[in-house]
Amino acid sequence: MIYGAMNFPIRPVLDEIHAIGTLGFDYVELAMDAPEAHYISLRNQRDAIHNALAQYGMSLICHLPTFIHTADLTESIRAASRHELLNSLTVAAELGARKVVLHPSFIGGMGRNALELSKHYAIECLDAVAHQADKIGVRVCLENLFARLTPFTTPEDFAIVFEKWPPMAMTLDIGHAFIDGHGMDRILAFIRQFGERIQHVHISDNFGQRDEHLAVGDGAIDFVMLIEALRQIPYDDTMTLEIFTPDRNDLVRSRNILQEMCGHPILKHEII
Repeated sequence: MIYGAMNFPIRPVLDEIHAIGTLGFDYVELAMDAPEAHYISLRNQRDAIHNALAQYGMSLICHLPTFIHTADLTESIRAASRHELLNSLTVAAELGARKVVLHPSFIGGMGRNALELSKHYAIECLDAVAHQADKIGVRVCLENLFARLTPFTTPEDFAIVFEKWPPMAMTLDIGHAFIDGHGMDRILAFIRQFGERIQHVHISDNFGQRDEHLAVGDGAIDFVMLIEALRQIPYDDTMTLEIFTPDRNDLVRSRNILQEMCGHPILKHEII
């Protein structure tokens, strides 16, 4: 496996790259959210970002903005959100990202009372992203969320997406798939049905109720079963540890557990 970690967009991007590099990760998954990782700021720091990544021999994956509203019922809000998303996609390509992760559109507020209309707007957004990604040559990996946030939750939802947009790949978020009482069944269903489409994985643990982003082994997810299922595809590619606990040693501990499960040599790094 190829292991990465994600920046915290509240902190300066270069500081985050150095912190993740010091921990010995293979790449940074760059969350392109304000205030510190907005696409304009990233474009202005492009050379410095490249130099920092090169210092640690790391590559880059970009995660397009999360906290925008591309399926909102208000047209001007959708337009502004789409502007942010598509400009971020362009900057991800300029930064040389090997993959780009896309959250499907959130549905909230009054949109939950107009689900079909909100879903229509969400599909319009996906179409715009797919079109631009094809034009600029970027591989987009759509991430699964959970039902309280989006209509793109189940394997059935993703089957429709992949039929409509054949180049689209998948980010399998293990923590998201485990939520809402579906447990390992939904995780395994995604792996069985979309093995060739899964081109990126997000790893965190939880107890099945909330997206807690715990360290591996600190929740209820069966990671032994997960790794065995991924071997069956077979999957041996990028795996971002989305562990947002205060102690970044939890990232190292989680990576060591996964490396041992995968039969890889364990590289022990500690925070200085």
